[in-house]
Amino acid sequence: MKDNCFVDTNILVYFRDASEPEKQKISGEWLKTLWENQTGRISIQVLNEYYVTVTQKLKPGMTTSHARLDIKNLMAWHPVTVDLTIIKNSWSIQDTCQFSWWDSLIVAAAIKANCSILLSEDLQHGQQVHDLTIINPFEQDAGQMLS
Repeated sequence: MKDNCFVDTNILVYFRDASEPEKQKISGEWLKTLWENQTGRISIQVLNEYYVTVTQKLKPGMTTSHARLDIKNLMAWHPVTVDLTIIKNSWSIQDTCQFSWWDSLIVAAAIKANCSILLSEDLQHGQQVHDLTIINPFEQDAGQMLS
């Protein structure tokens, strides 16, 4: 599969979270496949949430220099900027799907990035929003989905 895949913050965080070894392994498999296929996508919101979480909330946390290097590398995934169009689309998604505001912004950014998949642990596995399918990576094997 060569479709773009939007990655929610929690998947990136699990890759750096040694306290969740099984989720760290699975998120690593997904991220490796996305890097190899060059199909990973994110938003500036995801980068901001990632930085705060890995430097301030993880125990042990990452150093700021290591987290900044991750963010520099993730720039290869063409982060979507939250703009007025995404905000307006997020309102519609929030009203229609009853998602939280932050999740609605993620979904709207994934749609703007022309993704067919949104990897997230926070939303309902298999749910469709427009042409976007939400996949919980801990319920779906990366090899089957992205090969």
